[in-house]
Amino acid sequence: MVTLDGTRTRIIFAAMKAVRQYGLEGVRIQNVSELAEISPGAIYRHFDGKEQLLAECFTYVDKQAAVIFEGLQFDPQAMLADPMRAVKGLWMPYFRFWTARPDETVFYHRFRDSAFFPRYDKNRDVTYFRTFIGMVSAFKQAFPSLDRINQDLLWLHVLTSTVMYAKYVVEGVLPNSRETEETVFQLLATGLSGYLKPVGPHERSGTENAPL
Repeated sequence: MVTLDGTRTRIIFAAMKAVRQYGLEGVRIQNVSELAEISPGAIYRHFDGKEQLLAECFTYVDKQAAVIFEGLQFDPQAMLADPMRAVKGLWMPYFRFWTARPDETVFYHRFRDSAFFPRYDKNRDVTYFRTFIGMVSAFKQAFPSLDRINQDLLWLHVLTSTVMYAKYVVEGVLPNSRETEETVFQLLATGLSGYLKPVGPHERSGTENAPL
């Protein structure tokens, strides 16, 4: 769990709620102060301004999402036996993380699509996703065909599509149901299924103990 001091956390959650109400470009520090029930001056004691506040919001949510993978069971042997089941076991908790957090999901989606994100992304530290990166590495060792896909495009597709569909759920466009989860997973999995072909036993050395 990612924790911050109480006032800072209060400001971050108020900022994400404000973005959901007013939009990323339209939100003002005054909007945040009203929702956080503190003065604008108190916000400036914690953040230099709107852009830094929004960047801190994104980092906070990103780290919370990364924690999801820390608590998941990941068995490389089961992955070889039923790769799509293994993918689903990792993806479903991630999707549910977003559908359970309306303000964070709408904020995250809007920030990634904004003019703020490219500047933020240049210095972005994603080491907190090391567990997830280890899982991806294990999949690539077991299924070398994944290397035929442009990795940046692959994970951008999975991330943005997952958050986009979760946003549709929290906005009421899609029902928050098991049927929605299953359908979204099938849409994402269709593009992966052709690449999840395990290597032969003689090529599998080291897969069983792939680092996570």
